[in-house]
Amino acid sequence: MNPILPVIAVHGGAGTITRAALNAEQEARYHEALDYVLKGGQAILEKGGSALDAVTEAVFRLEECPLFNAGKGAVFTHAGTHELDASIMDGRSLAAGAVACVKSLRNPILAARRVMEDGRHVLLVGEGAEAFARNAGLKTVPPDYYFTEARHAQWQRALSEGRFGMLEGLAAEPIDADTKMGTVGAVALDADGNLAAATSTGGVTDKRVGRVGDSPLIGAGCYANNRTVAVSCTGSGEMFIRMLAAYDVSALMEYRGLTLAEACEEVVMHKLPSIDGRGGLIAVDAQGNVCLPFNTEGMYRGHAQAGGPRQTAIYR
Repeated sequence: MNPILPVIAVHGGAGTITRAALNAEQEARYHEALDYVLKGGQAILEKGGSALDAVTEAVFRLEECPLFNAGKGAVFTHAGTHELDASIMDGRSLAAGAVACVKSLRNPILAARRVMEDGRHVLLVGEGAEAFARNAGLKTVPPDYYFTEARHAQWQRALSEGRFGMLEGLAAEPIDADTKMGTVGAVALDADGNLAAATSTGGVTDKRVGRVGDSPLIGAGCYANNRTVAVSCTGSGEMFIRMLAAYDVSALMEYRGLTLAEACEEVVMHKLPSIDGRGGLIAVDAQGNVCLPFNTEGMYRGHAQAGGPRQTAIYR
């Protein structure tokens, strides 16, 4: 029997990302950031670490990078505040943890991981999630920590144009600001054959206070099951919730016998568009196959096997 070759994949959001919108320097910044994120997760897998630790590290790094809409650089709500969501799932045990509508946590993915490890609940929201995280010793930040000029300008445009709650998270000013879906995520398979997935987001620009999208909802924006696949989604959150997109990939594989590529194609290219769902996902199956489909013009993404080269991409 051939040994399992660990693999990790990451994404930093999908949407209208045209070559004309980025100059060479800006494009290089995204590739450099994605490579750095991949490198962290890949290093864990190469040392025999768990898929769970690999996706946690990758999403932690994405949350720390203001180019992406998660953690530092999260988008603004209609009220000019920030509300962040994150989730994580262990494919070995089907344990999961998530937080939503948090306003003071530096790294929501670490809070989601603690919720999962605590085991009492799966999803904590708002003040309760923040109190839980503080008691666990996780870092808190003032509201202005999340601020970036690019996010603020995007929010101002949303207010002036009256598109309440309709704009998606901007990754950087040169990208088409009004059609970028800003979620981040990671999926991985480790040497023990265990899968894991993690997803984090600042949500959508100008969203209503209290809005929750697919990112912290297990089965919608995040899912992992050792029998099938690990999935992290990015896109029009409400549509991914209605379609239970992440779980649907797994269900198509388990119950219909579809391959990873076939299941991803069915969900991203057929089912989601049928309800005007736009975006993409990253997925790795129990055999280490990787699929990174999207039905938009582009998606920030990358993948790497343990010991192999890291590959990053933006456009179709």
